[in-house]
Amino acid sequence: MPGQTEPPGRFGHSGRPKSSGCSGWSGWLGRSGRFGPSARSGQLGRTQPGQPGRSRRAARTGWAVVVGAVLLCAAAGGASAGLHGADVRRGPVPGLAQEHARVGAEVRVTSDPRPARPGVRGSHSTPATLLINADITEVAAPDGRRTRVRTPVLLMMVSPGDDRAAWQGLLPSTRLRVDGHLSPPAHQGERLAAVLRVESEGPPRITGNPTAVQRAAGSLRSGLREATDGLDADARALLPGLVVGDTSRVPPDLHDAFRATDLTHLLAVSGANLSILLFLLIGPPGSALHSERRGLAPKLGISLRGTALLGGAVTLAFIVVCRPEPSVLRAAACGLITLLAIGTGRRRSLIPALAAAVVLLVLYDPWLARSYGFLLSVLATGALLTLAPRWSAALQRRGMPGRLAEVLAAAAAAQAVCAPVVVVLASRISLVAIPCNLLAEFAVAPATVLGFAALAVAPAAPPVAELLARIAGWPAGWIAWVARTGADLPGAEAPWPGGWAGAALLAGLTVLAVLLAPRFARHPWLCAAAALLLVLVVVRPAPLARVVTGWPPPGWAFALCDVGQGDAMVLAAGEGTGVVVDAGPDPRSVDRCLRDLGVTRVPLVVLTHFHADHVRGLSGVLRGRAVGAIQTTSLDEPPEQAAFVRRTAAEARVGTVRAAPGERRRAGPVEWQVLWPRAGPGGVAAVKGGGGPNDSSVTLYVKAAGGLTLLLLGDLEPPAQRGLLHGPAELPRVDVLKVAHHGSAFQDTGLLDRVRPRLALISCGADNPYGHPSPRTVDALRAAGARVLRTDTDGAVAVTGAGRELRAVGRS
Repeated sequence: MPGQTEPPGRFGHSGRPKSSGCSGWSGWLGRSGRFGPSARSGQLGRTQPGQPGRSRRAARTGWAVVVGAVLLCAAAGGASAGLHGADVRRGPVPGLAQEHARVGAEVRVTSDPRPARPGVRGSHSTPATLLINADITEVAAPDGRRTRVRTPVLLMMVSPGDDRAAWQGLLPSTRLRVDGHLSPPAHQGERLAAVLRVESEGPPRITGNPTAVQRAAGSLRSGLREATDGLDADARALLPGLVVGDTSRVPPDLHDAFRATDLTHLLAVSGANLSILLFLLIGPPGSALHSERRGLAPKLGISLRGTALLGGAVTLAFIVVCRPEPSVLRAAACGLITLLAIGTGRRRSLIPALAAAVVLLVLYDPWLARSYGFLLSVLATGALLTLAPRWSAALQRRGMPGRLAEVLAAAAAAQAVCAPVVVVLASRISLVAIPCNLLAEFAVAPATVLGFAALAVAPAAPPVAELLARIAGWPAGWIAWVARTGADLPGAEAPWPGGWAGAALLAGLTVLAVLLAPRFARHPWLCAAAALLLVLVVVRPAPLARVVTGWPPPGWAFALCDVGQGDAMVLAAGEGTGVVVDAGPDPRSVDRCLRDLGVTRVPLVVLTHFHADHVRGLSGVLRGRAVGAIQTTSLDEPPEQAAFVRRTAAEARVGTVRAAPGERRRAGPVEWQVLWPRAGPGGVAAVKGGGGPNDSSVTLYVKAAGGLTLLLLGDLEPPAQRGLLHGPAELPRVDVLKVAHHGSAFQDTGLLDRVRPRLALISCGADNPYGHPSPRTVDALRAAGARVLRTDTDGAVAVTGAGRELRAVGRS
């Protein structure tokens, strides 16, 4: 209408979390006040003057309709769920999975291949694995009987090797012939009937090509990936995820940073993406039903109904290209309902549109009701439709600028309703989620728009697509920087009780905070004090943190980090400097330990041996620190872990050296000698012939500041421990012993009697499946006069002083 003004911030640049599906449609669906209760007749419970009886009858009728609709939806949902559940259990596949039978199968791929996140299992890394959702269309049982079925399964392709690219290039709707072993799914009640571990060697055996639609979508997605090949690592990984949800390039550390800052919704394509597309087609919000509507459609002379049909086609194409993930389906359902309203001239309020979208999707796919991603998406959208406008208005009444108020209210509302569900999944809360979302949101719209443009032109004009991707890489890189910087703050995350009890507690406290917020707002000094306290908790300045927590203790000389089931130690070598011995299994854990200790310079990293629980955290040591060199043992086993260390060191441009038998080194006040492996008979040669990686552990005798002595044994087994005991030089008594192999039962009592430590430190994970530490080992150490501390119960341990001043402080 002439003179009508549009409220700012209805699209991606408004600061609303990207998970807002229907919220991006608020302009097209109408606004509260115009199309809300005041515009509807027959409101429930409203008394009309002079007609009390009719009004009560109308109210009863209205409530009966509501209850009937709820019961009808529940019945329909139950019937749909029962049919889908029966479909999963139908046929021979579930029974064959219970028998772990080996089968041959014809399958139809239903998802893009995705790499499983690498992990550490004991001393080894889990093998590289590709996961693919598929439907078995024909199965050949071990007795040769063949059955036509349609059963959903998860394909696991372990270590595809040189054929990895061929497997990763599979598109949905491709038909394959595979052989492998069936097994039951990890959890009962899943949409999967079984897991099929593929044993086929070589490239995939394709029996049917993907459909033309999927080939076109795959061409667009691959074109975007190729256009981003020349970008920086973070932008190259992130931009396809922002645009089409392709997270195949996102490394684990960047994904962890997004999780720590609650920015993972940016990697789940949703309503903001679709809103941007339809903004280009239809124009600004609120103009869709007016003669002065803008956008490409009216410029091309397309009628209103034609625009709705074209928007529907765009929405369906959006689903195909971005894949039917829960957030995509919810956003598309809201979009189609909106377009139907535009095409028929019938506008409705937003909440009914969201409710209708949820009901239709759950009836179509009842498994969405068990999807935490779908739940978070719906909750965030509901918060943006209900809480955010009210909170934004309240902030504006208190003098905050409109755009900033809208952005802050949207981020706070989404965080408030989603945080309890996140607690159920992760047992933690993010203290930096709101500021990180605010800082990242301003870059989402330009990155997404330019990314879509690169996606569209890539098949026809690759150079233009590369240029657009390069420009889009700037805001994408900013988002990655915000995530990494926020996650690196010492107090970015806080532990919280998990499960639904923890979620209920957090929800109750959130409601209490919202109710008390108006009262606090009347006292600016109180708000400022609370904000300052939050900043201090998040930033944790080292001097203040040391005063409050007592960690690390003043004058610490040695620290045993709590990295779970693995080893990571630090020898103090001066102000902000430490020699790191082993890196543990997880980069984040060792990085956090070094940050807490204030270590910014590492003259040497000693990796005692190449087992994954000692080396997989190496990137965490290298992150943001000046590292002089990496020293390793002489036995390159396991070979894949030795290759990982060399590759990680090369990427960080840090040299590697071998530990020489008997060598001595010094860094600041700390000096050490390599006692093992020993050259010659009984040394390296004997290790290679029998003991393996554990018995090749670099063993150090250390003298630290103040005369503190330590013996660091790595994972030496009893044969190597005896070899160490009978070396050319007699082992002296030590103040501190880092017990070998996480305190396993395999210890040489003669070595313990010789060194007779005053402190025995054991690094092991809580509830580990190996029974570490062994009660027999703990009893033997105590019998030898040692005080035993262990990371699974005492947390990280720091040692100060020497002689009678020797003291150990646990951070439990």
